[in-house]
Amino acid sequence: MGREARRLGASSQLSTRLLLALQAATVGLLVHINGVHFPGMLSPTYGVSFESLSQMGPFEAWQAIPLLGQAQILWTIAGLEHASECLDPAGHYTKGGEPGNLKFLKRFWDTPGFTKNLTAEQLAEKRLSELKNGRLAMIGMASISFSMAIPSSVPLLTGAGALTGTPFALPFGTF
Repeated sequence: MGREARRLGASSQLSTRLLLALQAATVGLLVHINGVHFPGMLSPTYGVSFESLSQMGPFEAWQAIPLLGQAQILWTIAGLEHASECLDPAGHYTKGGEPGNLKFLKRFWDTPGFTKNLTAEQLAEKRLSELKNGRLAMIGMASISFSMAIPSSVPLLTGAGALTGTPFALPFGTF
């Protein structure tokens, strides 16, 4: 497996961020459709509670989040992307840096230090496992989106009551 991870090389590390985001999205969606939510209000100003969001379809819940909340989420993602693209001391990958290099953010991404005692071979194996998990998350998110857009297109998800609402969402609602 370590040889496979080395063969994939640095360019695959660039797409790892996307795969990690899809893993987080899949876990978030599973939590959402099972009705697990925080107590209290997301936005007292707009009267949006976590409980009310948990009773909506996943994309309807996104649309119900106030615009400033959506902007906070997207700016956080943009900030992390900026850090990974522009703050690398070795330079941007188009100027000699390594694509997907997040070593300078290591304390941010691995605060408990799970990977500090791993050998290069073990680390390569873990990275390959993470890549495979990300691919499964991608298939999962695609399946959920397809099942919402085209009824009965994913037999396992046919009749899943929590997958209701629109099959897609625009970033800031409809215009």
